[in-house]
Amino acid sequence: MKKVAQFFKVSEQNFTEAMKEEFPEYTENDIRDIYESLQLPRRATKGSAGYDFYAPFAFSLPAGSTIKIPTGIRVKIDDGWVLKLYPRSGLGFKYRLQMNNTVGIIDSDYYDSDNEGHIFAKITNDSNEGKTLEISAGAGFIQGIFVEYGITVDDEAEGVRNGGFGSTGK
Repeated sequence: MKKVAQFFKVSEQNFTEAMKEEFPEYTENDIRDIYESLQLPRRATKGSAGYDFYAPFAFSLPAGSTIKIPTGIRVKIDDGWVLKLYPRSGLGFKYRLQMNNTVGIIDSDYYDSDNEGHIFAKITNDSNEGKTLEISAGAGFIQGIFVEYGITVDDEAEGVRNGGFGSTGK
């Protein structure tokens, strides 16, 4: 196996700002405790392709609802590789859990963005059966798979990323 990436936490300040924006009900002390307990993604078994991302806090997601989770995680990836994010298979099967952008794409140059390459997971419980998704703090809820990619022979991309969603089109 090729070793092509390494996960890190974003800074505590970055995580705190993201949490205050998305979840203002949490106090600074709550956020500090959540930050301290963040787990870096890891594979569950030797044969697993996916790195499990763990919920930084418990949440409930009723059918038809969406939530945007600041994971507190960033990843340094070798050139020529991308991290693709998906819901964990069992959650997709049981709740039709979906990434709002279908597949999360984390490019290698995202790591150096002003937001430290902070990975967010915007997910929707699309259950047709009215099931509410309950995720406990520290439970795996999305997974990331590293994939090698190629470019065309006439590629001349020279743009520089600074940000996340839609930043390369600005």
